[in-house]
Amino acid sequence: MIIIQQLEVGGRTFLGVRIELGAPLLLIKGEKGYLGCGYFSLDAANNIGDALAIVRGVSSFDDMLNSEVKEISEKARELGVKEGMNGREALMRL
Repeated sequence: MIIIQQLEVGGRTFLGVRIELGAPLLLIKGEKGYLGCGYFSLDAANNIGDALAIVRGVSSFDDMLNSEVKEISEKARELGVKEGMNGREALMRL
């Protein structure tokens, strides 16, 4: 099953995508990049120049927003995203 949902975060609207696999694949699209779960590849994001922040151990969009960012792409770092900030903070920069 694929769920696409608009999310209101900090007065802005984002697009969330959830794909049910074993564990859910979760992605929230920002204006300049993405907040993704552990299914996503940091190497791939760096190779194509995408801004990506990865959170792990999440099962919902709320989990993503409240979880600590574990990894970031080079482009995300340029946008001010840092490891250790929560997903909500990262998404506002993405």
